[in-house]
This record gives sequence, structure tokens and C-alpha cells, in this order.
Amino acid sequence: MSSENRKILIADDEVRMRALVRDYLRMKGFQVLEAENGREALEVFQREPDIALILLDVMMPEMDGFETLKELRHISDVPVLMLTARAEEQDELQGFSLGADEYIAKPFSPKVLLARIDAILKRTSTGAGDEQLEAAGICLDERAHEVTVDGKKVELSFKEFELLRYFLENQGIALSREKILNHVWNYDYFGDARTIDTHVKKLRAKMGEKGALIRTIWGMGYKFEPEEA
Repeated sequence: MSSENRKILIADDEVRMRALVRDYLRMKGFQVLEAENGREALEVFQREPDIALILLDVMMPEMDGFETLKELRHISDVPVLMLTARAEEQDELQGFSLGADEYIAKPFSPKVLLARIDAILKRTSTGAGDEQLEAAGICLDERAHEVTVDGKKVELSFKEFELLRYFLENQGIALSREKILNHVWNYDYFGDARTIDTHVKKLRAKMGEKGALIRTIWGMGYKFEPEEA
């Protein structure tokens, strides 16, 4: 996938880290914008709304990554990949609960980072899909990247959108957490599978009564059943 003219914002207070990521991504054809704290990151994003993806460090002065993400989600569903020096499960779950799309722990290989970025951008690129998926009053428009429930638009994060699409594509099929991670996250995820539970909880809440159609299969995972039992 061509990276030409794609803008990526990296927000990190570590100058060396920003330089490493910036130089590598520019070498791969991306435009790279920088911010040294969360407050500056929000200001840059508001000036440059066509940013395709944000790399957001967790530990930053003035406004940390979690607070920044929370504010960002009030105005945009731009994909966010969180960077952290602490590989702690609670940090990951908190980030995902606030709307993060991916998580990567420092130190990381630039090649691994690029693979994660490419996976996200491939699935959010214009023309990635041109079909509509519908069931039980739920309509997912891939081209417009929009979801409506009984005609009312529902704002979903990138990962919530992908999760709902996977459920709609596999109606009536019991899906394990591991299978969902492998398909929706699009890479081998070695974190806690409870990440799925966090996303499903938020997705259900946003879907209102229709959220009950995503049924829990205890000890396994989930099943989307468009017809009420």
C-alpha cells in the first residue's frame, strides 16, 4: 500500500524516540508531524485534521497519553496506536477502554511498528470496502465507514467498527476471543484476551438495545445472533 502523502503524528516527550520513528517513517514515504506532549498533540491535530494515524506515548508531561486520547475521542475517531515503556496489562486495558486501536511496548523494532501502522491504514483507506452489511436494523457501510442502528448514526472507534463488521460477517457463529483477536487485530496478539471484553462492552453500550444481540459464550467468546431467541 502506498504511504505517499499519508500524515502520521507522533506525540512523545523523548526526542530520540521521535527522531527514530520520524526518520524511519519518512524513509518509507510518510509525512511525519511531531508533538512533545499531549496538549501540543491536540493542537497539531486540530490544525491538521487529515492526519491518518497518531502514535501516542502514554507517559508525557502536561497531558499524558490517556488524557490526550480521552480528549481526542470527543472530536475524532482517527486511529491511535499507543506507545508505552510499561508492558502492564492494566495500562493496555485502560488504553483500549478509552478508544485506542493498537498498543506497542517500548523498545520496539521499527519494522514491527511499520507493520502495525500498515495494518491499520490498509483497513481505513478509502475504497477498502464498498459494501454494506445489514442485520436486525444494524447497517454498516464500509465505504463511508459509518454505522447506523435503526436509522440512527452511531459513532464507533476504528477498532469497534472492525469488531462489529467481524460479528456481522459471522452471524450465528460462536467466535473465540483468540479468533477475534487474530482477525480483528490483524496480527499475532500476545496480550490478554480480555482486551476483547473491553471492546465488546463499549460496542454493546453504543448499540443500545441491539447490543444484546452480541451474546457472551461463557468460557469461549461471543456470538452475534440477529434474531432474538
